Amino acid sequence: MSLPSLPSDVIRFVLTSIPSVPHLEAMLLLRQDAGIKWEAKEVGHRLYIPEKKAEALLHDLTEARILVCDDGTSTYRYLPASAELYELIDKLADVYAKNIVEVSNLIHSKADNHVQQFADAFKLRKDS
Repeated sequence: MSLPSLPSDVIRFVLTSIPSVPHLEAMLLLRQDAGIKWEAKEVGHRLYIPEKKAEALLHDLTEARILVCDDGTSTYRYLPASAELYELIDKLADVYAKNIVEVSNLIHSKADNHVQQFADAFKLRKDS
């Protein structure tokens, strides 16, 4: 896969920190309206995914220190843990807006690789 239009720091961040396109879309949705507290139901509705999946995505992004959760109300808001993370996510948002297919393919290629590794684990070997 050729990715000359994507900056290396964005590629590295996507490969290490963005498990799926819905994770990316949820992160960017909350980034767009950083002052708003979001519930999983609202995020699911906006991304056309079930509430439970939205909950899992929001939890993952909180664990990655991209979002914060108010446990009392189970609402989430965009608040990356560092200035560097803010800048990298801003850069990813800009790159994604201009290269949606390339970024999506990068995320999917990572998933395809995991699927292939899983499938390879079950291949019958000649010496078996």
